[in-house]
Amino acid sequence: MNGAEALIRTLVDGGVDVCFANPGTSEMHFVAALDRVPEMRGILGLHEGVVTGAADGFGRMAGRPATTLLHLGPGLANGLAGLHNARRAFTPIVNVVGDHATHHAPYDAPLSSDLDLLAGWVGGWLRRTTDVAHVGADAAEAIAAAMSPPGRVATLVLPATAPPAPTRAAVADVDVAATAALLRSGEQCLILLGGAATREPALRAASRIGVGSGAKLLVETFPARLERGAGLPAIERVGYLAEHVADQLGGVEHLILAGARAPVAFFAYPGKPSDLVPAGCTVHVLAGADEDAVDALERLASLVAPQAEPVLQKPVLPDLPTGGLTPHSLAETIGALLPENAIVSDESITSGRLLPLTTAGSPRHDLLTLTGGAIGQGLPVATGAAVACPERPVLCLEADGSAMYSLGALWTQARERLNVTTVILNNGSYAILRMELQRVGAAQTGGRAADLLDLSRPSIDFVSLATGMGVPATRAKTCEELAVQLRAAFGEPGPHLIDAQLAARP
Repeated sequence: MNGAEALIRTLVDGGVDVCFANPGTSEMHFVAALDRVPEMRGILGLHEGVVTGAADGFGRMAGRPATTLLHLGPGLANGLAGLHNARRAFTPIVNVVGDHATHHAPYDAPLSSDLDLLAGWVGGWLRRTTDVAHVGADAAEAIAAAMSPPGRVATLVLPATAPPAPTRAAVADVDVAATAALLRSGEQCLILLGGAATREPALRAASRIGVGSGAKLLVETFPARLERGAGLPAIERVGYLAEHVADQLGGVEHLILAGARAPVAFFAYPGKPSDLVPAGCTVHVLAGADEDAVDALERLASLVAPQAEPVLQKPVLPDLPTGGLTPHSLAETIGALLPENAIVSDESITSGRLLPLTTAGSPRHDLLTLTGGAIGQGLPVATGAAVACPERPVLCLEADGSAMYSLGALWTQARERLNVTTVILNNGSYAILRMELQRVGAAQTGGRAADLLDLSRPSIDFVSLATGMGVPATRAKTCEELAVQLRAAFGEPGPHLIDAQLAARP
């Protein structure tokens, strides 16, 4: 058994049995070893951003790592944006990056690079294996690092005998009691939920706390995985715009963090603060990202709201709209037709701003968002989620500009026959940047500036692009057409793409 086979067997024995790969020459021994370890499922991505994004989506839904297979430094560099989002989502990933043979390294061949620097940028864990005899031990440490709370990116793999599942540290009783005292103080408190606290048990506990104490509740702006819909507490997310956050946090005297960070502005804007915690508000940490926020919230609920019941969202569907497609009518159509137990990979950017409202009473679903702001994750994350949960429908809501970053994920979906329905929210522009151009206080602009934000000349034909990669595709210009096409896509196995052409295109 060579080192590559030992590596793969170690991964499989430790529960890592899916490999998203874009291999090169340096990884051919790993590729060959897949035939000798059939328990490992190899899935090809046509770009490393698809590979790392798919591993992120898989980890968010499966709760365990997939492994990636990347080719040298350039391969890792191509995948860094996906790993950045995974880092912000606390997704466990085991990264396998091929390097040159040790005897070839001194020659500084064209593909040589500083792998330590690139891997270190992700802020995870890195181990170089220089002796084949150490592959198993190094793999064991890598998986332990990836799975250590709250989850991270590690560059190697897993133990031959799986280690005990890591557990999150319990929050001390004195800290839970101190938070209970805050909630009883009569001063305005707000609990901000993030990380593992955006799943059902924590949401129910937080809702009970809100009922029993009067505390406000919010979920972080971009949760890695938020469970929502009918039958669950409907808790608003922190806004993207600083002025929206100011309204949400107005009057709050105590901000209590449960698995979340204190909110900050995405960018610096003239005349607007970077720190969005209002003046005079004190920040308290109930549970850090590596602590058991779910347990802490449940214990807190038993102290301040022992008899309270959570407030659950009732099933409420918007009426199906008619006429031309706008961001509003598209959101209503999605809310009306979202299937039961769906997974929604949301990178709709500006065109999807109404989706949280129109889907609040839709059937229960999981929402995966753009945790790190590195666009292009929607299609790959949907791909990985579909691999992790093949029995569930996956809906990818993808902005047109972002889609072009990782469109090759469609090919992987077709090859693997994944149940992903992609809706391209096609407004023919980088609309988010049009908004940002105004918000940063740029001077009056003309046609040359506007040209850099325009996606016409030529317009992108997503139907032809998807069809060329083996994904059945249609185009919708009205609400009626979108509804018919969504029903058909949800009712058939395999991937589908709908190019939803929004009004007011350039």
